[in-house]
Amino acid sequence: MQQQFVIVGANLAGGTAAITLREEGFDGEIVLIGAEPQPPYERPPLSKEYLQGKKPFEDALLKPVSYYPEHNIRTLFGVRATRIDPQNQVVELENGDRVPYHKVLVATGVRNRPLRIPGADLAGIYDLRTVADADCIRAESRPDRRAVLVGMGFIGCEVAASLRSRSVEVTVVEFFKTPLFRVLGEQVGRVFEAIHREQGVQMFFEESVAAFEGTRQVRHVVTSNDRRIECDFVVVGVEPVTDVVAGSGVKVENGIVVDEYCQTNVEGIYATGDVANHFHPVFGRLIRVEHWQNAIRQGGAAARSMLGKREPYEDIHWFWSDQYDYNVQYAGFHSGWDELVVRGNLDQRNFVVFYMQEQRIAAAVAFNRGRDVQRAMRLIKARVGVDPARLRDENTDLRSLMPGAKPVRTHQHHIDPHPVARPGEETK
Repeated sequence: MQQQFVIVGANLAGGTAAITLREEGFDGEIVLIGAEPQPPYERPPLSKEYLQGKKPFEDALLKPVSYYPEHNIRTLFGVRATRIDPQNQVVELENGDRVPYHKVLVATGVRNRPLRIPGADLAGIYDLRTVADADCIRAESRPDRRAVLVGMGFIGCEVAASLRSRSVEVTVVEFFKTPLFRVLGEQVGRVFEAIHREQGVQMFFEESVAAFEGTRQVRHVVTSNDRRIECDFVVVGVEPVTDVVAGSGVKVENGIVVDEYCQTNVEGIYATGDVANHFHPVFGRLIRVEHWQNAIRQGGAAARSMLGKREPYEDIHWFWSDQYDYNVQYAGFHSGWDELVVRGNLDQRNFVVFYMQEQRIAAAVAFNRGRDVQRAMRLIKARVGVDPARLRDENTDLRSLMPGAKPVRTHQHHIDPHPVARPGEETK
């Protein structure tokens, strides 16, 4: 009997997995299920070029619409999977259909985080996860309109920059001390704060949203400090979508828990992308990330695991963010650090910051220095001890810090001319 692999989630990770299955020679049936009516597409443009009206949606498609029938990939778009039944090996859909599987991959991503506060059901409150969300926000984004952003992580920062480019008045309510405080710490967070304030973004830190007010449409945001902020629309954050595995026995903890092969604790069920809390061999711990690079790489890795190719997924996570005239890149993973090592100048916004744990680089973040981030990724993966003084020294080529490398000295205190080099495409 021909095998049937089902992918729940027609997003970047799920679409990449389907494509990889065919490219790796799988000749069985592939069913790609997606709650959105669109085929898989890349999400980073939603908060940047697409939201700004600079690029059409077609440019974001992972593959042309014709690719899927041409490669015998059955698509069920615009229908939501509600439950995976491992005992009967079927995926149940909201329309009552049941899709049998031999193996199933969950790539459900994330969704709008429910706000259990007064007024949360008012019109004009959006998240930014789908092209439909981006269309709504873009339609709202006209000069002199007022937007409130709840939270200021990387997506929040990008949305703020995009809205300001459309002359929208932007106010942010952030629970922590600075933008990106949990990820990058206060010192680097202050750099982001200064950039956005210069662009006219108003920010209130160490406050949360207590209520939304309005008749049918949101008109005010009320904060925990009793601050009332006038607005025309609101953009909020997201959380992993794990409902489909409820009652299946699959372990859920900050997403769907998988091992280094993208396998859950239940036979035949895999997970990938934003929803997967995966064991990372390099860091020796569970990690869940919501990045473009991870969706692409882990989607492919999960497909190969489904085919029995036992290769651990151990890529060093990397992503970039464009905000105003700055390119920001981050590589690695950290939840804390022993020492913060700065290479360059924070005030001039031309730097790399290394997050050190036991004199090893756990992660690095850079402003306009994509080359340094690419080179740091090798050090992160090698888990080698590094002298912080050599990291600070801008005349030290980071490549020379790899074990066995020949000493190289170079001058790098300039704006990187190729800031968005992809991993594996290092600028020489």
